[in-house]
Amino acid sequence: DPDSGDNGLVLYSLVSSQTNEFDINERTGQIFTVSVAGKTGTFNLEVQAADNGTRRLTAQTTVSVTVDSSSSTNIVMLVLNQKINVVERNSAEVKRVLEDKLGWNVYVVNIYSKEFERKARSSTEETQVNFIAFDEAHQEVPAEDAKRKLREQKGAIELELEQVFSASVSAAIAEAAAAPVSPELVAAIVLGVLLAATFVAFLAYVLLDLKRKRKYKKQDLVKKVEIMEGFDNPWAADENGSLSSLEKPEHTSS
Repeated sequence: DPDSGDNGLVLYSLVSSQTNEFDINERTGQIFTVSVAGKTGTFNLEVQAADNGTRRLTAQTTVSVTVDSSSSTNIVMLVLNQKINVVERNSAEVKRVLEDKLGWNVYVVNIYSKEFERKARSSTEETQVNFIAFDEAHQEVPAEDAKRKLREQKGAIELELEQVFSASVSAAIAEAAAAPVSPELVAAIVLGVLLAATFVAFLAYVLLDLKRKRKYKKQDLVKKVEIMEGFDNPWAADENGSLSSLEKPEHTSS
């Protein structure tokens, strides 16, 4: 605003009904999220700028905010038998076809090919389109529901995409590969195995040591019994049944 002073002060506000998800700094125009947990896709916000003059002037524009849920568990992987550079060039049309046939809004997370070199990218006849479908409330559609709808509309999607690519199109659903085990988890597993092995070895040592001690104790007892049996009994019962010493009396001089 070319005006000076208060007349040149521009204030920003949201005029859409999505103020529960977003808010705006009225002085800087910075938009930030309030609560988009579990939501994804593109939000179109109507933003108004207004000066503070006597005859207040306003202007409005649409701001598109994309919430990325690339770590979502509801990502669906659609494999097309097309070169990746061709799919990338027609990504907007691919998105339109999916939205039209599925009946949901679609957010394309990424377009992927196993080959990244330029030569390979232009020659590989297989491209994976990873996307999330979300309903009118911007809630993610469960991946299984999206896959089921894809299977139902497979023929119609392929027919529509043939017009986009001007070529025969085959669309298939890819299943997510098992997530690789993190180094931290591997280290934890190895440590757990080592601790378990150490404990088992210690327990085996204790049991063997206890068994060895019992064996030696038993052997000592047997030896003592044998020794006792090797000596004459120093005590015996006399005719009256009382114990008397069998020791030979000392010789006395006559």
